[in-house]
Amino acid sequence: MKTEKMFIGGKWVDSVSGTYMISVNPATGQQIASIPEGGREDAQLAIRAARQGFEQISRMSIWDRSKLLVSIGQVITRRREELARVLTMEQGKPYYSEALDEIDGTAIAFADAAEQIKWMETSVIPVQDPNKRVLTIHQPKGVYAVITPWNFPFMVAAEYLAPGLAAGNAIVWVPAPTTSLCAIRLAECLEEAGVPDGVLNLVTGKGSVVGDEIVANPGTDAIGFTGSTATGHQIAVRGVGKPMLLELGGNGPTIVLKDADLDHAARMIASGCFYNAGQVCSATERILAHRDVHDELVAKLVNHAKELILGDPFDPRTRMGPLNNEPVTMKNELHAKDCLEKGAKILIGGKRASNQSSDLFFEPTVIVGVTEDCLYNKEETFGPVAPVMSFSTHAEALEIAARNEWGLVSSVFTSNVKDAMYFAENIKTGIVNINDSSNYWESHVPFGGVAGKASGVGRIGGKYSIREMSDLKTIALDLR
Repeated sequence: MKTEKMFIGGKWVDSVSGTYMISVNPATGQQIASIPEGGREDAQLAIRAARQGFEQISRMSIWDRSKLLVSIGQVITRRREELARVLTMEQGKPYYSEALDEIDGTAIAFADAAEQIKWMETSVIPVQDPNKRVLTIHQPKGVYAVITPWNFPFMVAAEYLAPGLAAGNAIVWVPAPTTSLCAIRLAECLEEAGVPDGVLNLVTGKGSVVGDEIVANPGTDAIGFTGSTATGHQIAVRGVGKPMLLELGGNGPTIVLKDADLDHAARMIASGCFYNAGQVCSATERILAHRDVHDELVAKLVNHAKELILGDPFDPRTRMGPLNNEPVTMKNELHAKDCLEKGAKILIGGKRASNQSSDLFFEPTVIVGVTEDCLYNKEETFGPVAPVMSFSTHAEALEIAARNEWGLVSSVFTSNVKDAMYFAENIKTGIVNINDSSNYWESHVPFGGVAGKASGVGRIGGKYSIREMSDLKTIALDLR
């Protein structure tokens, strides 16, 4: 078990307190690394380093920033297999079917930002006074406080680091404690690619301590966070007055109409429910099936759950690994128990898997008779579960779909274009996928929740992230 360090001001350092936390493999329970447990003083050092780093990166030309991002993507690609192994060991997702893909997506995010920054729009705006010229330009915001989750420790980090650097910001980054080793390895890639000292600063530790410090400290200028809605609300309060890019929870509906291709729908829904063991903000957590096809769809979902191979994440046959930590596993148990108490029926799964190498493995689960007062409909489960409800009319489906606080992603399965557009235009989510998994997304596509719901503020993805992480400045020039 190796003792790791944090990355502050271009140097690998221990925490000021000299205390550590242990990174554990969720599939085996094995201790894999000793990680510095940073405190507020470490975060303050990182912020001061970032202020100096900002002076460097903000003066770099767009073309030089683009070259840096290309180099980062190349280093990640070269270290692909090593990074994927760390991801599987610390997060738990299957190496062959998921971890390698996440590393590939991480490299793409940096390559994409390298291209997008070259084409960020400036404009000359027509005005009434013939003696004036008015134009707009994009400028960096300054020092960005970035806090990232454990479910996609490389990819979600890239969704902030790549556009943040492209826009010319310096970053102080606090990763989730349970996947801090992944963050350290990614920071190594940025260092190897030549990121200037102080431009990226990685502080590992508890979010309630170092995360709170970088959010509330006046030395940071803006905030980027992906995580739970509850934590997002706390960040919004602590960082009040700062620009925020918040990607929060999701529990969007997947609606299956009676004319849908059920084989395709079941396959895509199973992917949405069980990919990354359901630990995705866009996971399929509420399935609304028309009563005419409900039973047939459920039977197909049960078959998909039965065929899913659960086990060693490094086994090429494995398609689902463990949940990442004990609290999320306990939450899955609680939700299953709550649903049974309210009259639902578990057709398969609903409990921890036996005969596995740790007790964090949870069986793929299909549940029918789910009522609207079940926790599955009120909270983000973050687990491998397919809770199914039925509806009779389009209006009823929309009404049920609207009855929770989230507004991130939804899916609709139908062979009728008119119905597809009806639901796409009327479901209150920021993203609607037609005849596809709720998990479909690519790094350059805008991703985020709808106004009035609890799924966040702003958009990540490609040029949309760079816009969010830049300030639009208006310049008026008098020619007289």
